[in-house]
Amino acid sequence: MLLTTGQAAEELGCAVTTFRRLVQAGLLPGLSRRGVRVMIPLTAVQSLSARHHAALGRIEAKEIAVLRVNAAQRVGEPDRAWIGFATSLTPDDILKALRGWWRCDAASVAAGGVLPVTLSGYVVAVLTGLERWEKNNQGRCAFPDARLAGYITDLAAPQLVITSPVDADQRLAELLLGARLTSHSGGAIAYVPTNTTG
Repeated sequence: MLLTTGQAAEELGCAVTTFRRLVQAGLLPGLSRRGVRVMIPLTAVQSLSARHHAALGRIEAKEIAVLRVNAAQRVGEPDRAWIGFATSLTPDDILKALRGWWRCDAASVAAGGVLPVTLSGYVVAVLTGLERWEKNNQGRCAFPDARLAGYITDLAAPQLVITSPVDADQRLAELLLGARLTSHSGGAIAYVPTNTTG
């Protein structure tokens, strides 16, 4: 059975625009088209609905930052060609698109030790190596030493790509990628408690 984007969004309890971002980012392979309509298999929507919430309690920090992005868009910046996320980007382009420039409390981002990247409420990439940051004259921060621990290429039947050779990065990527992670913010960066005790 195939659903329209509107039916899929209704099934997931989200806005149509929120669901379309997943489609635009290439996170739902196997879609078909009927004229101008994109059709999504019901099984893919059920898989998204059943996705577990991120196990943040297994992260040592009491709070982590979450980077909330849209599907990738071209930008004319000297240090990157894209901003946002898409499965069609190379790992190098994904890293450049995600490591800055954001309005944030850079020290809090660094203290969390990990930066999950969410698109429409699902973790699609994970950044680590956030200890050092730069600030530009607009008050935006970037993390030039950030590492792409991993990213996801298929959200319906989760396909993870682990890109860091560091064991701790790999564990964080496996823990977070593909999970649901709700965050609320007026900007790109949100701060989420992990409910870690101690």
